[in-house]
Formats: sequence, structure tokens, C-alpha cells
Amino acid sequence: MKIMSLPTPALIADEGVMNQNMDTANEVMKGSRARLRPHFKSHKCAAIAHRQMEMGAVGITCAKLSEAEDLIFSGIEDVLIANQIVEPDKIARLAILAKMCRLTVCVDDIDNAKEISRAAVNAGSSLNCLVEYDIGMNRCGVRSEDEYVRLAAEIEKLPGIEYEGIQAYAGHVSHMLTKAERKEATEANSEKLRSLINRLGDAGIRVNTVSGGSTGTIDIKAEEGLYTEIQAGSYFFMDNTYNKLDIPYKNSLYVLATVVSKKGNLTILDVGVKGLGTDQDEPAVVRLDGTEVSGTFSVNEEHMKIFDSSVNLEIGEKVKVIPGHCCSTVNLYDDLYLFRGDKVVDRLRITARGKSQ
Repeated sequence: MKIMSLPTPALIADEGVMNQNMDTANEVMKGSRARLRPHFKSHKCAAIAHRQMEMGAVGITCAKLSEAEDLIFSGIEDVLIANQIVEPDKIARLAILAKMCRLTVCVDDIDNAKEISRAAVNAGSSLNCLVEYDIGMNRCGVRSEDEYVRLAAEIEKLPGIEYEGIQAYAGHVSHMLTKAERKEATEANSEKLRSLINRLGDAGIRVNTVSGGSTGTIDIKAEEGLYTEIQAGSYFFMDNTYNKLDIPYKNSLYVLATVVSKKGNLTILDVGVKGLGTDQDEPAVVRLDGTEVSGTFSVNEEHMKIFDSSVNLEIGEKVKVIPGHCCSTVNLYDDLYLFRGDKVVDRLRITARGKSQ
């Protein structure tokens, strides 16, 4: 089937470019002590997670317990939930899931760790934990070395839960425009981490894992050698926000859309915020032959407006829209169509679509 035959809007990905991006990330990390632990939130597709494991990922990162369930029930055997799980019923489910695979969760509070410990003992399972250290996100995480060392020491005494190391995610660094800026910020954060690791060593507390990082800092973290896991998510899809950065990954993900109306200098596409993640930069548009469509864009509920288009688009013509943010776009679709050239070669289910709990 030709991609032209797909009803729009449709989520599509160039399989060759997607695989090339995966190869590029692996090549960038060759010789590094770090391993990729790709983030599930970017594709929410169990089939792609298995491809990433086959290509050498140490495991898969996810954001939510429901995503972890989707991964585990698909056969992924090493899963990190890079967030805190605090509701009692979710903690009980977490403990049961830990009997099925190697499961790691983030904590930043001793009472939460104790609840996880009790649940694991009751379930007859064992959970790994990373204590989260806030290195600038101003979100979750312990914010001082003293507090971190105390928390890690207390967790080491608990049954059913194993202290594994540090979660240190700096998403605010990932979108800095130049490598020099990202490298400077990463080095400053790494100094904080090295200081913490030394304090933990003085206290006799091991650090087996340092996990974090993202698409914009894969190369930097691979070079510096401090992190053991890189939680990159967008590298194999890319989006128009990451396009501004000097990184070696290409767009593979698009939303196929149709021109449905033309009024003077205004062209209307049949995709809006219900089909495009608009929480970061605006989308970009290219014709099927790759010609860039410039102009002024406005995205409404069901439509995308293009004012003063640089290309004469015709009613009924299909175009490829590069999302501003791939992660939030994928979550809007049931299926991802893989294509090569102008031909659809596979359809993958977005198995964790809407799994936000």
C-alpha cells in the first residue's frame, strides 16, 4: 500500500531513517561505559522497545506504572520507572510486577521507600531503587548531599528493596542550542554528581548506576564517562524542537495530513492539536518529495493553517508534518505506519497510548 492511500491524519515513520538514528546513537556511545536505556514515553510502542533491546539497550525507561506494565507484559525484562510511585494500590502492583522482571523505581522520600519495602516483602519480590538527585530540574529529587546520603543509608537497611544508585536527569540542558552550552551545563552538573558519589563512598555506600541524560546530551555523557545509563527518548524519531540543535539525528516521524481548503494566501490542513503535540516548538511541513513548505503556521483544534505558503499546495494534496514534539504527538494515535519510499511496510500498535497513570 502507498502512504498516499492512508486516511489522514496518520502517524507515519520512515523506517530506514529511524533505524539509521538508532545505529547513530549506538555508534556515538561505542567505547563508552554508558549504555542506552531508551525512554518509552517517546514511542509508547512495545514493538519498538523490543527493537531497541535487540540493538543493545540495557533496558527500557518509562514514566508511569501503566507503561511499565505494558512493557513487562510484552516481555521486556529490565524496566526503570524514572518517577516516584506513591499511591498504595500502585505500590502493591509495583511489588507484584517485580516478580516478573528486573524492575527499578525512583524514590526521594524515606516513607515512600518503606512502603515499597513492605509491599515487596508481602509480595515475595525484590525491587531496585534509584534515589533521585535534583541537579537543576527543580522537580523531584533530593536537593542536598547530606539528605541524599542519609536517605540512601536508610534504604540500604530495608528488606525487599535494593539501593542501586543515582537518578540524575537534566532535561533542561537537553534543548540548549549549542553543544558548547550543553557541555558546559553537563560538566557543572557532573561536578555535583562526583561530589555526591565521593560522599557516598566515604559512607560505604556503593553506586552501581548513574542514570539520566537525553537526546541532546548522548554524545556529551558518553564522552565524559560518568553516567552508566542514558535515558534518551527522541533520538530515533526527532521533532522540530530538536531540529534546532547540532545533533546527528534526522527526522523519521511525521503526521501525514491532507490539504482540505485554500482561501487566497491561506492553506488549511486536516490536522490540529488533536493530532499534533504543541507543547514545545511549532511544527514544520514538507511535501512528499521533501520540499520544505515555509510560511506562518497556526494550529487549531482540528486544523493547521498555513499563511503565505512558499509552495503552491493543492486541495487533496498530502503533506508530511514534522511535529514540534514527538513524544506528545505519538500519544494521540493508535497506530504507527512504517514506510520506505512511498510504500507502507508495517503497522505498529501504540500499545501504551493513553497510559498516563
